[in-house]
Amino acid sequence: MNKILEVKNLSISYGPVKALENVSFFIEKGEIVAVIGPNGAGKSTALKALCGLVPIKRGEINFQDENIKGLTPNRLVKKGLCLVPEGRRIFTTMSVFENLEMGAFTVSKNKNLLFKERIEKVFKLFPILKERKRQKAGTLSSGEQQMLAIGRALMLKPSLLLLDEPSLGLSPNYVEAIFEKLVEINNDGTSILIVEQNALKALEICHRAYLFEIGSIALEGEKAALLRNEKIKEVFLGG
Repeated sequence: MNKILEVKNLSISYGPVKALENVSFFIEKGEIVAVIGPNGAGKSTALKALCGLVPIKRGEINFQDENIKGLTPNRLVKKGLCLVPEGRRIFTTMSVFENLEMGAFTVSKNKNLLFKERIEKVFKLFPILKERKRQKAGTLSSGEQQMLAIGRALMLKPSLLLLDEPSLGLSPNYVEAIFEKLVEINNDGTSILIVEQNALKALEICHRAYLFEIGSIALEGEKAALLRNEKIKEVFLGG
């Protein structure tokens, strides 16, 4: 096995409230791994811990065979770990192009060719962003904004792309389009960890998945096995 990420016995608390307790999971290079579960199960907290956004009470996080526990978000990004946050968090008063420029902050000014290569790759993946590159990001539709948030992350050329609820607030057509693009991104060599309440869509595209419940992992396995699991079918897939 060739793990790009391994988390061991991760525990996080918000004051007296335990958000995660001894959670362990991993991602192989080239995989799409889904984290599913109800609200308050600790899914987003786990993502924030990976990105250095919440303090860790106990546990280990190894990314590409390096202990990254305690590293700041900007250092983690430079190592190839990038988050597309819930709610997209784009710069609404800036243009589409300027948002993508902000995503390329790790590319030095004297590497214009590298910047052009990355932005053309994003425009090829999301042609609508090229059409709207001078448009203010806040005027885009929700689906287009999600494409922009993903495109901005790809400007960093991550080894591991983390996504927190990418289908949230999107129409069914845009949900379908976004998940198709995630498969394309994965096929191009980027490993993906996706936290998603739309369990069916997540299980359609992932290789493996983890079910979080009340701060711990209740189930894990390959997607085919989880799709057959009676608990998954009853709770998340409508029986």
